[in-house]
Amino acid sequence: MSFLEDNRRVKTSGPVECLGMTFENDEARREYFLEKLAEKLKDPEFRKIEGFPIGSGEDILALSDPPYYTACPNPFIEDFIEYYGKPYDPNEHYDKKPFAADVSEGKNDPIYNAHSYHTKVPHKAIMRYILHYTEPEDIVFDGFCGTGMTGVAAQLCGDRATVESLGYRVDKDGTVYQEETDPDGKTVWQPFSKLGVRRAVLNDLSPVATFIAHNYNTPVDVKEFEKEAKRILS
Repeated sequence: MSFLEDNRRVKTSGPVECLGMTFENDEARREYFLEKLAEKLKDPEFRKIEGFPIGSGEDILALSDPPYYTACPNPFIEDFIEYYGKPYDPNEHYDKKPFAADVSEGKNDPIYNAHSYHTKVPHKAIMRYILHYTEPEDIVFDGFCGTGMTGVAAQLCGDRATVESLGYRVDKDGTVYQEETDPDGKTVWQPFSKLGVRRAVLNDLSPVATFIAHNYNTPVDVKEFEKEAKRILS
C-alpha cells in the first residue's frame, strides 16, 4: 500500500519533510521509517491481517520505501490521514451532482503505455471524476489501484496543461471551467473545480501491482535514471 504527498520531489541531499517531520536528507527519512516498519513486522497480530504477503521481513523491508510505500499493509496510513485529512464538518456545504457524461480516452498516452496491466484505465479518464467530486488536497482512496493510474490522475489534477488537454478551461486563479448548455441552448463555461494536486492512497491485494503503482508515482531523477540505464545497456 502506498500514499502520495504533493510536496515530494527528487531530492538527493539536503533537508526533507515527511508527515510534518524534517530529516537531514531523504536517506535519513527512509532509515527512520524502515526502523519503524521493522518493529511493526515483529508484531504477530500485524502479520495476521488478511492478504498479508508471504515473505520474510527482510524481503518486505528491501522492497519498501516507507512511509510512502510498503510491500505489506501500510502501518503509516493512519498517520497520513491524521496529518492531511480534514475532519468531517456537518456544517460544511458539499453539493456535487452525479457525474453524467460519456468518458472516452485513448490508450496511446506514453504514461499509460509505460507498463501494461489488465483492466488498466487511462489516467485522463480518472481525472475527470476526481476534478468533479474533489477539491485540491483532498484524499482520494483507490482500493484496487492496479498500476496506480488513480495516483497519477490525482497528481496531474495540479497540472494546468494536462487539465486543459481534457477540454476544460483553467483561469488564472486555478478555477476550472467546463462547457455546458444553458436553458436557452447557448454554450456557456461554468466553473466546477479547482486546479490542484489531490493526495492519493493506493492499495491492491497484489504486491506486484502496488510495487508498479509506487514506481509510477515516485519522482525520478531523470539524469541518474539515464546514467544507470546506459550503464546497464553498455
